[in-house]
Amino acid sequence: MMIKIGFKSKWMLIMIVSLLAAFVVAGCGGGTPDPGADNQQPGEEPAIKGTLTTAGSTSVQPLSEEFAQAFMAKYPGTNVMVQGGGSSQGVKAANEGIADFGASSRNLKDEEKAYGLTEVVVCLDGIAVVVHPENSFIEDLSIEDVRKVFAGDITNWKDLGGPDSRIMAVTREAGSGTRGAFEEMIMKDAKISDAAIVQPSNGGIHQAVAGDKNAIGYLSMGYLDDKVKTIKIDGVEASVDNIKAGTYKVSRPFIFMYKGEASPLLQAFTDFCLSAEGQAIVAKHYITVN
Repeated sequence: MMIKIGFKSKWMLIMIVSLLAAFVVAGCGGGTPDPGADNQQPGEEPAIKGTLTTAGSTSVQPLSEEFAQAFMAKYPGTNVMVQGGGSSQGVKAANEGIADFGASSRNLKDEEKAYGLTEVVVCLDGIAVVVHPENSFIEDLSIEDVRKVFAGDITNWKDLGGPDSRIMAVTREAGSGTRGAFEEMIMKDAKISDAAIVQPSNGGIHQAVAGDKNAIGYLSMGYLDDKVKTIKIDGVEASVDNIKAGTYKVSRPFIFMYKGEASPLLQAFTDFCLSAEGQAIVAKHYITVN
């Protein structure tokens, strides 16, 4: 017996069959896989891959670059791009999302702490006062004498037991984390003289002091070598052991900072920096935090 089906009934039947077919396909796990989907299996760690950017302190920059190289070698799917710019720029980059994280070689100021950034201290560093290697008449200075030299109150080496030669004080630019820490710990309320030669990086200060017998400057300990001579402060040498013991007072933290919740990649990177492997990199030039 033939059953006639009207147009509307045919349409309804087609829709029902199509829906049933869709349910069957979904239940069997068919369909085109999302090319962007991760093939992670249950219980597996998420893949560590992607790109991170950082900007900030030129003191921290060499260490950041070493961290980045080691991290990328361990996780080939990653790329960590490191730039300088100064600690203040690092805080700005982190706060405004210009970079994934910023780097500072000083403690954050009160107004910067109000941004709500998460801070990760990755190492400690000393700031050494340095002169030319041929400067044989200065081995030790008091904090007060260092302050007077950079404030422009002492301008001739003869006032410190040396020859009748004008002192060339070399300092960092405003906004530098190294300068900020030096001002906080050495200068106190005194201001660095406008007559001081300004250099835009630790490398610039190193080069200036290494090239002038009358120069004096200050450097991150990571930049010390035989081309400059470190002088004691209040009888205490700038060394890792003395900083750990708390006897050398001119020290500061190296900080990574970011805003909001860390991405899985950023968390993996900071965890790496604080791991035994990362701190072994720190120990080559700086002071470990664990």
